[in-house]
Amino acid sequence: MPIDWRIAIPLLLGVAALFAVPLWFGNFGVYLVMQMMLLTLFAIGFNLLLGYTGLLSFGQAGFFAVGAYVCALILQQAPSLLLGVAGGIVAAGLTALVLGYLSVKLTEIYFSMLTLSFGMMIYSLVWRWREVTGGDDGLTDIPRAPLTLPGIRIDLSELSHYYYFVLLATLIAVWLMHRIVKSPLGLTFQAIRDSAVRAEFVGIPIRRFRLLAFVIAGLYAGLAGALLAPLERTITPGYAHWTASAEPILASLIGGLYVFAGPIIGAVLFIGIKEIVVRLTDHWMLVMGVVVIVIVLGFRGGVLGTLLRWTGRDAEGKS
Repeated sequence: MPIDWRIAIPLLLGVAALFAVPLWFGNFGVYLVMQMMLLTLFAIGFNLLLGYTGLLSFGQAGFFAVGAYVCALILQQAPSLLLGVAGGIVAAGLTALVLGYLSVKLTEIYFSMLTLSFGMMIYSLVWRWREVTGGDDGLTDIPRAPLTLPGIRIDLSELSHYYYFVLLATLIAVWLMHRIVKSPLGLTFQAIRDSAVRAEFVGIPIRRFRLLAFVIAGLYAGLAGALLAPLERTITPGYAHWTASAEPILASLIGGLYVFAGPIIGAVLFIGIKEIVVRLTDHWMLVMGVVVIVIVLGFRGGVLGTLLRWTGRDAEGKS
């Protein structure tokens, strides 16, 4: 397949710029870009559900919190970053498998409300299970453990060092998601989104594929949460609250639901706008809501989707 240099060149320049961030900016700039990357992981997983499979979940923050808490608990007992992150991902994936099995039996608003209920159940669990989760105090003093490989030990205590680990994890995860949505599996998800009745008529077991999409989204939420724990070094129940589930939804809407890179652009815009608004006013939530409404109404199909439409490209289904 020939390389589209109109896409490849900006992509390579963008990746090069990301690798240069610690050289250009201080710790705050590095931290801000890492927040954008974590929201990117969270949002592209969510967008596989909504943008590609047609399922609106309000409980993704639950899986995000499961990944964060399990990673934190592992790191407090065993100083191995890979073990902690892997444990967080697996725990979030298993939780998504169980809750998804119960959720995908319903559709539309019933599915959304059920995922919201399960998400708040996880929030209540981490709030009340003080012996394990620390209750409302959360978990503190989470170590930023070194990256240990056979014959290699890389110290990640410095924020700039940990930045590169998060960047590599993000690039790999984004590449894997792109492979998924471009594969026959991704086309199956889109067929279910466009018409579940027709998809079932041609022999597609829609519940099974909806569950698969739900689990993949849960794995990506768990990855984002697991990477957050060593970054913040403190995890609180607020990360499991339903309001935290709004961030990947807003990022996807701002960037564009039906464009693969939409949630990525949306995550950058959301974090950037939020940081500016917080510095300008104490009523930042009100102003942020107004800004998001203006963007969503002004750019039907998201910012990236609108730009593609203006340039004569069809955004829907493009990746």
